[in-house]
Amino acid sequence: MKVSVVTPSLSQSEWLRLCVASVADQGADHEHIIQDAGSKDGTVEWLRTDSRVRAFVESDKGMYDAVNRGLRRSEGEILAYLNCDEQYLPGALETVVETFGANPAVDVLFGDVIVVDSDCEYLLHRKSLPPLKWHTRLGNLSTLTCATFFRRRLLDEWNLFFSEEMRYSGDLEWMLRLIDRGVRMASVGKFTSVFGYTGENLGYRDGASGEFEKFCGRPPLLASLLSPAIVTHHRLRRLWRGAYFQRPFSFDLYVHGQTERRVRREVEHPRSTRWISGV
Repeated sequence: MKVSVVTPSLSQSEWLRLCVASVADQGADHEHIIQDAGSKDGTVEWLRTDSRVRAFVESDKGMYDAVNRGLRRSEGEILAYLNCDEQYLPGALETVVETFGANPAVDVLFGDVIVVDSDCEYLLHRKSLPPLKWHTRLGNLSTLTCATFFRRRLLDEWNLFFSEEMRYSGDLEWMLRLIDRGVRMASVGKFTSVFGYTGENLGYRDGASGEFEKFCGRPPLLASLLSPAIVTHHRLRRLWRGAYFQRPFSFDLYVHGQTERRVRREVEHPRSTRWISGV
């Protein structure tokens, strides 16, 4: 199975170089589509000469429009999108392809994620579970798109593209539509991806929660009243999954100024906290 990875880009050349390198060294059959909105930092110049990617430079209406454009151009049976400040870990795509192959009824897979800071140093990790409706409906996205992989039939048969009207919280709105549609989801149970928390991530800006409420409305009163119980249930699921426990480990990623080879990070004191959004 071929994997198509789409990356929306706008003047993030330093991060994008790391992202591209992390996709290029994956063993699985894949393509990497870059949708650049007209970067002015030199990105366009080097993209056009980089044989590891399929680059398209054109205006768009925002990140989710760019992602949809890349998805429509993609050729793979398995699809994903990876932002400029995110990376795949070694062997991630091979693991995803093998898991999909062994689970033909599953349409969406979630990997576990390592969160790093602007210097590519370990902050914490997130172990993923398939999201549940009411926890998500309350505005909690318990998964990260850098570790989300899905079959092409979500687009071809169900037209489940991202909402191009949204700027900040399209991931959350999209996931809610998948849940409402009854899409089958599962967890890989391995670290597949690196999320760079730069402080500029769109999903964590002030407008994200307000935008989600504008497009999806407020949750029903009963769900709001039961919010503490819903969140507690979610955390108990994570506890049962072992999401709060992790032995010391190491991982290899690309760091700024070093795109020829990965650099190893040793994690002696792993931590999984509430982080930013309470998930």
